[in-house]
Amino acid sequence: MNDDRSAAGTSVPEFGPAHGPQDLTAFRTLNEEWITHHFTLEDTDRQQLGDPEGQILAPGGRIFMARMHGEAVGCVALRPTRPGEYEVSKMAVTPRLRGQGIGRKLLEYTILQARGLGARRLMLGSSTRLGSAVHLYEQLGFTHLPPERRPDLAYARADVFMELDL
Repeated sequence: MNDDRSAAGTSVPEFGPAHGPQDLTAFRTLNEEWITHHFTLEDTDRQQLGDPEGQILAPGGRIFMARMHGEAVGCVALRPTRPGEYEVSKMAVTPRLRGQGIGRKLLEYTILQARGLGARRLMLGSSTRLGSAVHLYEQLGFTHLPPERRPDLAYARADVFMELDL
């Protein structure tokens, strides 16, 4: 991938699938940073971050990376939950670049990729403690699920559940 430049000369991230051990290590590092900053790592986190190939990729999921100058600066996973449905999870942006729109662009890219995979619905679990993330999901069309439709996600921290019909 080549780095693009905006009109102002600042770097614009590029997006693509994770490739190789270096990206999977970055996926783990980026996620461990935000999770341990706000919460504690749970068993499900340890399983997915410790074995993303087996836990996310092998069942048909995808991991996407945001890169600037060849450095992984963001990531997100799509994990299949049932036919036509994927969970958006493990979305992270390196702390020094937060608030610059990388997460938004990464999620927009992920939604396009999900459509290409034939997804009809995306769902996610988040936390009220992550207000900026919840607001981003709302801006991109995710809607809150009523309690009776909430998915069974294995995260104690999740108290916000959302979906996006594609």
